[in-house]
Amino acid sequence: MIEYEFEESDKKEIKLQRQHFERLVRNTKRLERLASAILDVTKIDDQSLRLTKEYFNLNKTVLDLVQDHKRQIVKRSNVSTKLLYEFKIEEEEDIPKRKEDLSADIFINADKIRINQVIDNLLTNAIKFTEEGTVSILITCKRGKNDTDTIIVRIKDTGTGIHPEILPRLFSKFVTGNHMGTGLGLFISMNIVEAHGGKIWGENNTDGKGATFVFTLPSKNI
Repeated sequence: MIEYEFEESDKKEIKLQRQHFERLVRNTKRLERLASAILDVTKIDDQSLRLTKEYFNLNKTVLDLVQDHKRQIVKRSNVSTKLLYEFKIEEEEDIPKRKEDLSADIFINADKIRINQVIDNLLTNAIKFTEEGTVSILITCKRGKNDTDTIIVRIKDTGTGIHPEILPRLFSKFVTGNHMGTGLGLFISMNIVEAHGGKIWGENNTDGKGATFVFTLPSKNI
């Protein structure tokens, strides 16, 4: 459209409507995500996916992601979705309470960019299939013995749920329930989680409304 405007008018400058600009940005980001996903799949297939671990505050990372997605929801006039976030700490029996448990902050040793990628993908999917309803993310830190914790990230939605035909192949390449999707996000997420020594799974909610995706990460306290 821009090329046509320049060629037809022979002008040095043209006006661009806001809706056309937003469409341009949206599709550019979509292409960027697609290119990134293809590169990630290539790295996974040839076993060259590498993690760059660091200690970071998982709670802050998730809060930033939640705020980003809330802003995106506001921009989509046809979507009425509430996004909720909860964080809690659970103790195993006979484990003394730690001083840092008074704070909601939790630091883990993991690849920050990759973990952010997994949570972002799961949130994006949940919102995509929940045009009206609730998407909630719950992070549970299960305190264990010898300063070893298990981080559980649970993302639940009240959307359309997982199609029965897709469910057995949920984390396979190119499996998607949306004609606009590539079917690569969950495959990449599974490999990232497993590279951290964790597990990931998804299931439809027992009340028949929406689905829940869960992944776990082992965490050793500093």
